[in-house]
Amino acid sequence: MSIKPLADRVLVKPASAEEKTVGGIIIPDSAKEKPLKGDVIAVGNGTKDEEMVLKAGDKVLYGKYAGTEIELDGEKYLIMRQSDVLAII
Repeated sequence: MSIKPLADRVLVKPASAEEKTVGGIIIPDSAKEKPLKGDVIAVGNGTKDEEMVLKAGDKVLYGKYAGTEIELDGEKYLIMRQSDVLAII
């Protein structure tokens, strides 16, 4: 199944959370911080007022509470507005 975001929305696959600290201590799932970067998988066409500047394959930084989490084929993704993306890295 594929997802095509509408208007100014983008589909982002979050980067995986850190498994260990530098000292080798394993961090439990409940203590892991939500990653704030990811890869753009798909983009909408934009709106008449806002041109879509992101494209599939971009690595981006986004806000801590940005987007809506969805699960597709066992993978977790975020759908968010282009304006929720802070920067392309």
